[in-house]
This record gives sequence, structure tokens and C-alpha cells, in this order.
Amino acid sequence: MRAVIQRVKSSSVVVDDEVIGNIGNGLLVFLGVAKTDKPHDAEYLAEKIVNLRIFEDDNSKMNRSLLDIGGEMLVVSQFTLLGDCKKGRRPSFVNAAEPNTASKLYEQFVVKVREKGVLVKTGRFRALMDVSLTNYGPVTLILESQ
Repeated sequence: MRAVIQRVKSSSVVVDDEVIGNIGNGLLVFLGVAKTDKPHDAEYLAEKIVNLRIFEDDNSKMNRSLLDIGGEMLVVSQFTLLGDCKKGRRPSFVNAAEPNTASKLYEQFVVKVREKGVLVKTGRFRALMDVSLTNYGPVTLILESQ
């Protein structure tokens, strides 16, 4: 699994002109599932992301996690994170999981984050989405489970 994590003041996702998810202070997570991913990959990333110390403490040091600040998470599926652009001019998505597998692991990630007490909103799997955010910092990180 590959995740692009952005620390945000706010974020929202719109499908067909309808806001289907929005959060305040927290993390926007774009999540891509590889064809080699297993349930332990979803568990690993959920644990890692909610405990990443990327929020500032009283001394302006990145020393607090999403759990520490009581932040929210917006998770958006994004198979294009698995795109390989090494050859040619069009990305190859052969490393992305097929939709049924990807959907199950995406949902498992969301469940694992919720089990940790985080308020999670989501996009809509396989939908064309408009995602808005106010990146705070900016802070953007890339994590992989493998």
C-alpha cells in the first residue's frame, strides 16, 4: 500500500456536486492498493499513520500525533499512486490491485483507523472525485507498507 498523507486544516471530497466527506484539523490520506498487498499492510499503515508525530506541540516541534490532537482523517482511494511512469509517456497501472481486492483492503484500512478512535470520512471508491484541502505547513509525506 502506498499513502500520501497531508496535514490539513480542512479537507473535503465532492462526488456529483455533493459533499460526501469533510473534515477539520487532521489528515488527508490518499491511499493506493498494490496487487501484492495483504490485510497486514492495511493494519500496518493504519497504525503508522495515526501515530505519526507530525503535529506541533507547544514548542512548535512536530511531536504530536493525530491521536494526540484528536484530529480527523479523510481517506480517498487513489489507484494512480501505483502508476509506473518509467517507460513511455503513459503511466502503467499493472502494479495496482484489481478493484474488488483494492476495495476490501481500503475498507479494512478505514476500519482499523476507526478502531483507534479517529473520526474518519471517506471518498467513494472508483468514483470521479473533487478533493479540496488546506494543507497546513505544508506537510506532505509518502508512506509504503512494504
